[in-house]
Amino acid sequence: MARVKRAVNALKKRRKVMKLAKGYFGAKSKQYRSASEQVRRSMRYAYIGRKLKKRDFRRLWIARINAGARINGTSYSKLMDGLKKSGITINRKILSELAISDPQGFAKLVETAKAAQAK
Repeated sequence: MARVKRAVNALKKRRKVMKLAKGYFGAKSKQYRSASEQVRRSMRYAYIGRKLKKRDFRRLWIARINAGARINGTSYSKLMDGLKKSGITINRKILSELAISDPQGFAKLVETAKAAQAK
């Protein structure tokens, strides 16, 4: 088996890691081993963060819809149930935007939901 010397490839790999580690404190931005560990950890945190962001935004939208619904005399769960029964399919992101930017339109949706729930 021939011996493999990784000169260029090893340098490229190290350079890529060190570029990602720019701005880290102390040895984590200067030494390859520390930088490599921190970059791996940072990538893991970034991956988890992308999942958490979706969760956080959904919670925010639900809180906004609930606030708008309570102003109009109902709760979030009753509003969503009424919308489902009336056949209105609108996602939470748009509902929260409506609750903030167009209170009259949101109030009409709430009335529709209340009517559908009363049936």
